[in-house]
Amino acid sequence: MSSDSTPRFSDRVANYVKYRPGYPPEVIDYLEEQCQLTLESVIADIGAGTGIFTKLLLDQGYKVFAIEPNDPMREEADRQLGYSERYHSMVGSANQTGLTDESIDLIVCAQAFHWFNTADTKTEFQRILKPDGYVALIWNNRDVEADNFAVAYDALLKQLSGSDYDKINHQNLKHDDFVRFYKDGQYKLTKFPNQQIFDFEQLAGRAFSSSYVPSEEIEAGQTFKKQLKEVFDLYQQDGVVVFKYDTEVYTGQL
Repeated sequence: MSSDSTPRFSDRVANYVKYRPGYPPEVIDYLEEQCQLTLESVIADIGAGTGIFTKLLLDQGYKVFAIEPNDPMREEADRQLGYSERYHSMVGSANQTGLTDESIDLIVCAQAFHWFNTADTKTEFQRILKPDGYVALIWNNRDVEADNFAVAYDALLKQLSGSDYDKINHQNLKHDDFVRFYKDGQYKLTKFPNQQIFDFEQLAGRAFSSSYVPSEEIEAGQTFKKQLKEVFDLYQQDGVVVFKYDTEVYTGQL
């Protein structure tokens, strides 16, 4: 991860834990089949954050090395997951994981790879993977055209003054990026439906968990919250709105 991106979520941890989406359980079943996992497999979760995806792997019985450079996020993961002897928390980055050569059966990057899609990341991943290992890149991709609310919410994010929403959006990654990353340009993309249902408090928490939204503690954040409430009031049904996602899973070898 770049030095610029590492601290971006330091003041967002509480909202991140409460309001970021999980992942459909079918994703783990898919990875087990597609990446030929056994209970002896060792997994590295790179950019593990607060451990949302790590927990799914631990609950399935896997040994997981969670690599995260952001101290507040890693400490929250440690607090939640330290009960498991299969959980191994490490200070590291995508290009300097601290893991040993050819020690990992599967690398997962959940909602993170767009922060460190660099040549030295690929080199590091090749170093730590076993010869027949896999890499799974995973995102909850919000459907920005799912309905009128989704369109209005996306428009609100795009009009934020000084926001780098468009610049850092993981949807900027294209087919050519994955062709360059995976061995011989070969990868598989599978999608799973996912969603979150929010009242306004939850919607605001979800919005403020994003690094490109101004902090709720400053004037720009309060202005954004008022605009968000207007969007919510216009499109809510029975007091809630729905975020619809495609959970995208890219798998292949390096």
